[in-house]
Amino acid sequence: MSNSESDAPKGFLTSAIHALLRFPLAVLAVFLLIVGALGWQAQNFQIDASPDTLLTRDNPLYVQTQQVNQQYAPQEFLLVTYQPDSANLFSQSTLNDVAAISDAIEQLDRVNSVRSILNVPIFTENTSIDGLRGSLSDLTIAGGDFDQATLQEAFTDHPVYTNLLVNSAMDATAMQVLFQSNPELQSLNEDITALNAQRMAQDGLSESEQSELKRLESQREPLLQELSQQRQQEVEAIREILEPYQARAQLHMGGVHVLAYQLIDIISSDLVVFGSAIAAMICLLLFILFRSFRWVTIPVLCCICSVLPTMGLFALLDIKATVISSNFIALQLILTLAIVIHLIVDYRELSSADSSKKHQKLIEETLRRKIGPCFFAGITTSVGFGSLIFSGIQPVISFGWMMIIAMFFSIMVSLILFPVLVTLIPSDKQRDDIGLLKSVVNGFQRLTKRCAPLVILGSVAAVIAGGLGAMRLSAENSFINYFAEDTQIHQELAYIDQAFGGSTPMDIVYPLPDKPDNPDLIMTAESVLKLQQIQAVLADYEATGRILSPVNLTDLAREVNNGQPLTEYELTAVYWMMDENFREDLIGSFFSEERQEVRFNVWIEDLTPGLDREAFLADMQQELAAIDVPRDSYQLSNLFVLYQDIMSRLADSQVMTLGIVYVVLTLTFLVLFQSFKVALIAIVPNIISTALIFGVMGWLGIPLDLMSVTIAAIVMGIAVDDTIHFVHRYLEERKNQPANQAIDNSYRSVGMAVLYTSILVAGGFSMLAFSDFVPSMTFGLLTALAMLVALLADLTILPWLLTRYIRSK
Repeated sequence: MSNSESDAPKGFLTSAIHALLRFPLAVLAVFLLIVGALGWQAQNFQIDASPDTLLTRDNPLYVQTQQVNQQYAPQEFLLVTYQPDSANLFSQSTLNDVAAISDAIEQLDRVNSVRSILNVPIFTENTSIDGLRGSLSDLTIAGGDFDQATLQEAFTDHPVYTNLLVNSAMDATAMQVLFQSNPELQSLNEDITALNAQRMAQDGLSESEQSELKRLESQREPLLQELSQQRQQEVEAIREILEPYQARAQLHMGGVHVLAYQLIDIISSDLVVFGSAIAAMICLLLFILFRSFRWVTIPVLCCICSVLPTMGLFALLDIKATVISSNFIALQLILTLAIVIHLIVDYRELSSADSSKKHQKLIEETLRRKIGPCFFAGITTSVGFGSLIFSGIQPVISFGWMMIIAMFFSIMVSLILFPVLVTLIPSDKQRDDIGLLKSVVNGFQRLTKRCAPLVILGSVAAVIAGGLGAMRLSAENSFINYFAEDTQIHQELAYIDQAFGGSTPMDIVYPLPDKPDNPDLIMTAESVLKLQQIQAVLADYEATGRILSPVNLTDLAREVNNGQPLTEYELTAVYWMMDENFREDLIGSFFSEERQEVRFNVWIEDLTPGLDREAFLADMQQELAAIDVPRDSYQLSNLFVLYQDIMSRLADSQVMTLGIVYVVLTLTFLVLFQSFKVALIAIVPNIISTALIFGVMGWLGIPLDLMSVTIAAIVMGIAVDDTIHFVHRYLEERKNQPANQAIDNSYRSVGMAVLYTSILVAGGFSMLAFSDFVPSMTFGLLTALAMLVALLADLTILPWLLTRYIRSK
């Protein structure tokens, strides 16, 4: 390559820098115009905290769950529990409160009805099978005349109502709030689910079908947004209704809508509170480190001008923040700051070395020296986040794309806005680095030079300890434990989980093996027996809470029949003579006569001590096979199965993600430094960081979840920046200096920048330790720890490897 060709990029870079610094006001005006236009859209940025965002929509299990819900449980509902402080559950004061609460809730626009102990049929020893004929209104508390003792006996160990409307301890009752469905939205959901099922079955859709799917999803989106707002308003309204009763009873709310409401509240709070706390911490640390308002103002403006347009673009692209991506603002603040800090430190170094240099010349030289490593640091950070795209877990994939977009803005803002602001904002007195921090860097330098064997031994020990700890990692986790114990959402979920038969649903759809020869029968005696055997297996587990299926009908019919079992003819008679509304309400959600198919709705008690969900499912399938119900004869679906499926794939996803990151980063280093040896050396600190973090998680028993699975990519993405800057500076120094002098110069310049960024990142992320969302808390603390580990590796083993193996000029 000729000198003119090799100098071409440098000439272009010089011209670009000159243009940037020659018209700073014009550049700033254009930049602010773009930031303002996109930033204005940030007000439309949305949070989607529905449990669906935790699931993989391309997962066949998700599509199956949608189909089962549409066939058997299309009606939305939430739960309100009432536990009187002193009165009997069936006292008049309790019944009056339940009636008043139910009446008030029924006044809400979308509420269809409220099912409670007041309006369900009560079967006593005086009730006969013939009494099931016709309307059952006379058999309800509201329509009949029952004393407390009769009610206590009727509801105790009831085959249907226990753990549904009353708890097994008989000291609390529940009201099921049933909502009206939007016919248009319901129709769209059914059509979308049908197309998704077809796509799964055929491994793709035709072009016209894909267009139809996009059209339907686009048509559904505004309806979903409207429904989400309605649900939030309904939860708030119900809480207001319950407020006057808090003085004499314990009241809790549960259900998907309540969970989504609380998640949105927590995520919104985290975005505002911890985004502000991290920003405040960054400002404080910047002022302490640099003791200059200039070096606080410029980084803060860069951070703001990177976050706002990113949020605006997400709003335009209809990309919503989920539970997984709720910390992207904190991440982007840190990523932008890391680049800016390296620019500041280099500018200060040049200024200290030659105070006679003109202001513009200092900026120009800073950009010329740092634009390369800053750009490549941004690229490698994007590579780290890009690895999440291959996780196979939809919310994690979306998070990866979000951070790639965020990284683009961070790079552009840092390399364009920083020099413009430095040009326009007057300089103040430059102060030396804090003596204590200089001593820290010098201490690392002396340790590496004088105690190299200790550095090597410590690095090897860290990798071994990390590897052994990583082998102890598990993906077993409870969704309830995602929330701090003192939060309302944890208390409500835990109460319903333990007092009302579980909080995580699992559906088993089982086609009846025998179709009755007699068309008048609803099912054969053999089918009834098989269903009873299946339910007995399911009920035998400690973690199993309430189970609802047609078996509950047979148990109820037996009670009404004075404890005597019913033949299939008597059972059919009971089925058809039962009040139509009650029959449809009780049986329609669990039995399809047309398809000859039964649904077992099983609720798992998530807080069962020692619950191993993977082992639970495996053992259940084995026990069912033992009663001649093989795995291929039924279909598993709903949240418990979906969540466990994702958890079981987390470990494999993590291994693949790490492998991709290591390989791609090594290749990136190879392109950047044009040396395979340097590329291998540069990857070492990042291997140590990730190994030790996973080791800490394993040894402390911190499970993998949908947020901690992103730790590897984040650690690699952020920590690798400092590695690139250090290696780049060493190689530049080696052009004119011997190895020892080159490493000393690198410590004095980049070493301080590495220390500053590590302090800022660790300090910022440590703020998340106060979050009520446990994954965010764990995420923040692990990321802070990872930065400190990366700091140790970048200032010890990395310099030793460079001076040991990269000595020639």
